[in-house]
Amino acid sequence: MNVRGPFQVTMKAEPPYDSRDGVVLGRMTIDKVFTGALEATSVVHMMAARGLVATSAGYVALERIEGTLDGKRGSFVVQHNATSKGTLQTLTIVVVPDTGTGELTGISGSMKIDIVNKQHFYDFDFELV
Repeated sequence: MNVRGPFQVTMKAEPPYDSRDGVVLGRMTIDKVFTGALEATSVVHMMAARGLVATSAGYVALERIEGTLDGKRGSFVVQHNATSKGTLQTLTIVVVPDTGTGELTGISGSMKIDIVNKQHFYDFDFELV
């Protein structure tokens, strides 16, 4: 199954927790509100590194999504892994196995994020078994 729709973000950056030789490590949380076939809220817990070049960075994060997906109520956790170097960016977001609850028990899948004119959109491919 595939669902798509918009989501809103509210970012809360913390001060860097480690900075040496121009490489900065930081944390942030992001509150999200999803609409469309995924009617849910989430909190992303992110750790990030910024390299010596302004366009070089990476982050890892865990995000618990709670609400309804295609009419089914429950929650699940996704794991983010991203890097950027210049204009080359990679982002992988996958459902952590066996984190589905309620009617979303057994969920698996992956998500893509698009940002168009500062508006965020999700594209979520998933299976429920």
